[in-house]
Amino acid sequence: MTFLYIVLAVYIAAVNFYAFRFIKTQRDAYDAGAEDVAKGDGKLILTALLGGSITLYVTMFAMRYRLGNLLLMIALPVLAVVNCYCFFLAFRSIYLFL
Repeated sequence: MTFLYIVLAVYIAAVNFYAFRFIKTQRDAYDAGAEDVAKGDGKLILTALLGGSITLYVTMFAMRYRLGNLLLMIALPVLAVVNCYCFFLAFRSIYLFL
């Protein structure tokens, strides 16, 4: 049972770390002058779906990057609520496996 808690916690930490690094890398590339960095929202949405929506949302506000994108400003809080609920269910239902 403890192993499942550890695996789930490591997964959440890894996805959130990746989300933070992804936004930071995009912002650094945008500041360096790359033109095609801010065009793809697919990777951001995929990272949010995997569980990094809260980190993406907070990091975007902390770095003041892509705040004008309406899709991300609406989708990330909705996905954050869904992610929190799914993680709550995952932690609670670990007892059902044993």
